[in-house]
Amino acid sequence: MGRCKELDGLPKLSWAGALLTLIGLVVVSGADSMRPWPLFPSAGLNPDEGPLDQRHVGLVINEADPLSEVIGRLYIRARHIPESQVIRVAFPAESSELSAAAFRSLRRTVLQRTPRQVQIYALAWARPYRVGCQSITSAFAHGLDVATTCRGKCGASAPNPYFARGDIRRPWSQLRIRPTMMLAAANPTEARRLIDRGVAADGSRPPGTAYLLSTDDPLRNVRANRFDMVANTIGSRFRVRVLQGNALRGAGDVMAYFTGLTFVPDLRSNRFRPGAVGDHLTSFGGRLTNSSQMSVLRWLEAGATGSYGTVSEPCNMTMKFPDPGLLLAYYLRGDTLIESYWRSVAFPSQGVFIGEPLARPWPIRSDASVADSSTTNQKPEARRE
Repeated sequence: MGRCKELDGLPKLSWAGALLTLIGLVVVSGADSMRPWPLFPSAGLNPDEGPLDQRHVGLVINEADPLSEVIGRLYIRARHIPESQVIRVAFPAESSELSAAAFRSLRRTVLQRTPRQVQIYALAWARPYRVGCQSITSAFAHGLDVATTCRGKCGASAPNPYFARGDIRRPWSQLRIRPTMMLAAANPTEARRLIDRGVAADGSRPPGTAYLLSTDDPLRNVRANRFDMVANTIGSRFRVRVLQGNALRGAGDVMAYFTGLTFVPDLRSNRFRPGAVGDHLTSFGGRLTNSSQMSVLRWLEAGATGSYGTVSEPCNMTMKFPDPGLLLAYYLRGDTLIESYWRSVAFPSQGVFIGEPLARPWPIRSDASVADSSTTNQKPEARRE
């Protein structure tokens, strides 16, 4: 992972300000652009517009992959996905990568079979996970853009119009994109556990802690300079601990875990609550089945419900990775896992999103508050150690 010099010289601006400096494009508006994270983002629902749920999921199953069929059946049963929203296709599943031509044909078929009300996609497989330099989740969401994605590892790829847009409740209807997440698992047992955790998370108002680890890896620790800001902003509503070190060991209440390393030690020594998220900033965590670094599948196998990693060299540009403050703010206000993760990445072209997309640990709020101590069942706390 190379150092991204464009970011090293940036002044300490707000997240929206940094985005404007880098790409000269406004992708956030209103109150979200006035603070680092939307601590009190209004849900913004109209009376006749409910939150995203199973009515808005397009479940894509690869009939040529027996594991995909199993994952799909498990998800249909657990989330009551209507048969009209189950999109069955067939393509070789032996490789981690699809060619551009094969993907264009696949996506064209999926789009033709997708009902109009579908706003997001769930892909029921772990491979293929990329199309050239681009992740398959971004390729499904935005369309194929290999030329822009691969033009330079430290360059800005296509911006995410959904980034920090808390006012967007129907991404396909309003933006013509369908955020996509992989229901990725190595076997049926892991798939069942993942889906069960997502369902168990719904409305649970979980007590727990967000752990932000500042490591001794200078290239991958680039998110850490904002960890104190996360603690100061989110910590008034949810317990946040900023730790110095390369490993979290024996924690029994993990709801979020963000770090920067090639491999995360002792991951399985911790207990993740249903709906928990976690990821490590490194070059190839999104290479799910054949990475030279730790695959983000290890997060799910350790008990997390969602994760993210890049499939091609991103340099260490932080905006190609999730912003913990944004992710937590949207999650706490009642957004689903897929909404929260997708809203937190400015340049997601190289990144693959994995997990159970409909997990919603906190009930959606129609007022201007995210959560209070009564909804988290704990005393909020922000600590640096």
